[in-house]
Amino acid sequence: MDIGERLKELRVLKGLTQEELADRSELSKGFISQVERNLTSPSIATLMDLLQCLGTSIGEFFQEPEDDPIVFHKGDYFEKEDPELRNRIQWIIPNAQKNTMEPIRLTLEKGGSTYPDNPHEGEEFGYVLKGSVTIHLGSGHYVVKSGESFYFTPDKKHYLTSKEGAVLIWVSCPPSF
Repeated sequence: MDIGERLKELRVLKGLTQEELADRSELSKGFISQVERNLTSPSIATLMDLLQCLGTSIGEFFQEPEDDPIVFHKGDYFEKEDPELRNRIQWIIPNAQKNTMEPIRLTLEKGGSTYPDNPHEGEEFGYVLKGSVTIHLGSGHYVVKSGESFYFTPDKKHYLTSKEGAVLIWVSCPPSF
């Protein structure tokens, strides 16, 4: 186990800077930096103090995480239908909202659309499996056909429509569905 890397992961997860962790644990920022880069090792007492400041125990810290599954099947998908917008969303990676990227399979019925999404930080990528969609991005409109992909920064109001229906893979990072 890489103790320095694990401490850094916990610190970042808690939203703390090295200086904030140093203040809470009554250590120097330089020492925290050296520990995270494995240039020095904390004593057991210091490690326990750091872990207390990070809200975990020594047992939890050294517990090996379980491997997350890699392959998912149709029975694992979560599905939501929206009769008003005439679309169906399948989350093809269960519990993906905890991930940086959240791929979904989107089916737009004839005349279907997605809700307009306000500008946000991140990236959006898609691949049209069947049919075609129109991406409405700000005042621009972009047609994407079967076998084509799209990518954009969602810094303007955006949504998809399809006159004839479509099936596509849509990846949003960070998740916004």
